[in-house]
Amino acid sequence: MKTAFILAMFALILWNLGAGLYYMIADRGTTGRTLRALTWRIALSVALIALVGLGILTGIVQPHGVGG
Repeated sequence: MKTAFILAMFALILWNLGAGLYYMIADRGTTGRTLRALTWRIALSVALIALVGLGILTGIVQPHGVGG
């Protein structure tokens, strides 16, 4: 369940990154859609990092070494 949630968050982050690129090309700076999409991407990234950190602190997520 937690892996699916993390992957869904990554998908949303990538979607907003792509939307920002599309709006930057399509709108040519005439609207605020690029800024809004990239702001959502940053907010989702910060939320994902915070939730993973909280999961590690509470023991829900078990960190492991590289290749372990």
